[in-house]
Amino acid sequence: MSLTLLYRGKNVRFSMRLNKLRWLSIVIIFALISGLIVHLVLSTNKQPNHSVNYLASESTVTSNQLQGVMVTEVNNVELKKLQLTTLTMKLAELQSHVLRLNALGGRLADNANIPEQEFDFNKLPPSGGPSGTRGDASRKSFKELLVEITRLENSLNNKEKQLTMLESLTLGHHIENTRYLSGRPITKGWLSSYFGLRKDPFNGRPSMHKGIDFAGKEDGEIIATASGIVSWADDRYSYGLLIEINHGDGLKTRYGHNKQLLVNVGDVVGKGQIIARMGSTGRSTGPHVHYEILRHDKQIDPIKFVYRKAK
Repeated sequence: MSLTLLYRGKNVRFSMRLNKLRWLSIVIIFALISGLIVHLVLSTNKQPNHSVNYLASESTVTSNQLQGVMVTEVNNVELKKLQLTTLTMKLAELQSHVLRLNALGGRLADNANIPEQEFDFNKLPPSGGPSGTRGDASRKSFKELLVEITRLENSLNNKEKQLTMLESLTLGHHIENTRYLSGRPITKGWLSSYFGLRKDPFNGRPSMHKGIDFAGKEDGEIIATASGIVSWADDRYSYGLLIEINHGDGLKTRYGHNKQLLVNVGDVVGKGQIIARMGSTGRSTGPHVHYEILRHDKQIDPIKFVYRKAK
């Protein structure tokens, strides 16, 4: 089998006779060239898609990173605001303590007749010395600053209590004439139990009763039997809610089983002042006040003080 190619022009005539092997070779070469061209065209069309996908993935990663950075910054800002609010509240508490201390100091200075220009609580005391570095303060963390502020607050609380007690003692001269113990610790009620050996109301066994009891209605008035300074105002063992008053000269009175306390430690109370409300707290069978008198921290029988005449 053979193949004849014939070309005829105006001035040119060309003819070629191809046997089977030659024209098959030409067809195979043409097919290979056509396949190569098709492959190049297809690979060229796919390459931009890969570029687009790569750019899209890069854009997604960058967007997530930016979002994470923004969230972190927002959290940092919120944390700083919370820390600032905490410090502001602590500073406000310290300012209130300082104002109270200034008021107490001013009263004590007036009572002691200290010249105002010599000891003015409204002005900072004179101070000086070589200049220090700011490095230590700037390196302290928020937690360390908060600890130091809390320590300062506790110190101011203790100083305030000390000044309050000092004020009570300084102003105590006006209670000198009313610290004479006499009368009952109630305004209404009756004597229900005496000092000494008695039958225990809980177990029925003989026991020593180191005070006297006055019964009455719940919420009845409990009054101080003499002027003095409150040395205890809180719950205490079987006494329940207890008030203890120091009257000086080694004498103290105690008022137990109260429902409500109306005075605090350090308060100066006058004779006949209402200091509590009758109740049945602690080791008690009903509303009453357990009344004790102590001389040099030892209980004595209060009955003679109850019935003696007031000065």
